[in-house]
This record gives sequence, C-alpha cells and structure tokens, in this order.
Amino acid sequence: MISALAITYNEESNIESYIESLSFADEIVIVDSFSTDNTVALAKKHNVTVVQRPFDNFSNQKNHAISLAKNDWIVFFDLDEKISDALANEIVSKVNSKNPLKAYKVKRNFIFMGKRLKYSGFQTDEVIRLFHKDYCKYNGNAVHETIETSEKVGLLKNTSDHNTYKGFDAYNQKLSQYSKLQAQQLFQKNVRPNLYHFLFRPWYRFMHQYFLRLGILDGKEGFILAYINAFSVFKRYIQLWLMYRKID
Repeated sequence: MISALAITYNEESNIESYIESLSFADEIVIVDSFSTDNTVALAKKHNVTVVQRPFDNFSNQKNHAISLAKNDWIVFFDLDEKISDALANEIVSKVNSKNPLKAYKVKRNFIFMGKRLKYSGFQTDEVIRLFHKDYCKYNGNAVHETIETSEKVGLLKNTSDHNTYKGFDAYNQKLSQYSKLQAQQLFQKNVRPNLYHFLFRPWYRFMHQYFLRLGILDGKEGFILAYINAFSVFKRYIQLWLMYRKID
C-alpha cells in the first residue's frame, strides 16, 4: 500500500495533472500552505485528502505530510516533477517485491528554459522519492531539505523530468524565497555576514557551477542559471544583514 504526498502553494497549473500521475497510489495527501489561487478547489475535485497548514519551512511541511499518511510506503515528488507510467510501474513493482530496500532515489532530468541541462551540477541529481516512513524523515533544513535514513538506499532505473522553470520572474521569485529561508537558518545559528559572504560566496557559486560543474557546456542557459544562482547567494546574505538590523 502506497501513500503519495505533496506540498503545495499556488500550483493550479500543475495540480490536476500531478494527481492524475499518482493514480497508482492507494491514497493521495496534499498539504497546502493556504494557496490564493484555485489549487485547493481543483485538488478537491479528485479523490484526495487536502489539509491546510501555515508554511514555516520545507522540512516541517513535508514531515507533517508524512505524519498524515495511512500507509508505510511513501512517494513524495515535487509538483514540477513528471512521473511517467514506466516510473510509476517500477515504484509499484519495488514496493511489492520480496525484500525491498527502505528507500530509493530517482535520477532527475533538469529542464530549464525549455532545455534539458546535462551538466551545471545536475549530472548527479538523484533524490529519494520512494521510502518507508518508519525509516526515513526530512532532515530539518528550511530549504533544500533531504531525506535522512540509516538504511541502504537504492536507485530506480526510470528517471523523472524536473521542469522547475515557469518563467524568469517566477524562477527568480522562487530563488528569493529560498534565499530568505536560508538567511533565517543562518540567523538562528548566529552567523554574521561580512565581505567574505557578500563577495567570495557568490563568486565561488558561479565559478563552481559554471566551470567546475561544467555549466559552460550547457550554453547560454547554463550561464544564465549559474548567474542567477550566484545572485541568489548574494541575496541570502543581504537578507541576513537586514535581519540583524531589523529592517524589512
């Protein structure tokens, strides 16, 4: 028995196709952060459980969703990830196999500005998307949360397409949200920003992604992605600086 989970906020363009792709699951639970569009109304048209919870961070939101699951086996994809029929069939097969592992990664194909980026650090983009809830939980990170487990982790053969780009403004807004959450995490750790954070960290992020992780081979899309990710690092420390000065 499989529970498919998701967290949402203003996902009206994706929610119905996403729910349809989860038809292999025995239950679907959506934890929504009080969307202001039609996400909840569209989800409720289908046979799913919708619970609304104020958003504090990604780990807490996802761990809350896990706590609502009736079944032991969990699939937890983002709404901008495509679950193909082949991947769905493989998930069901693994769960029903004789001695399955407690967690499985899925390799993602990163789609940016309509192009699949084969480099830019995404050569090794594998994330746990199928797991047994008694052995796994999200690690508590406010953003870029990952599953923690002491068990051996397998890798599914089929991949998913990760189309995180809905437009330049939307993508930039998403990175701004991540920057703010990361700044809050650093503030809680009493990290104080200085010139090293403002100058070196963004420069290093660009150089690492564009050259060391071969973003240069992804053409202009690779350059744009490295640039805006580097700028998001700069914004993280601007946000942190503002927090110490109690400036909105």
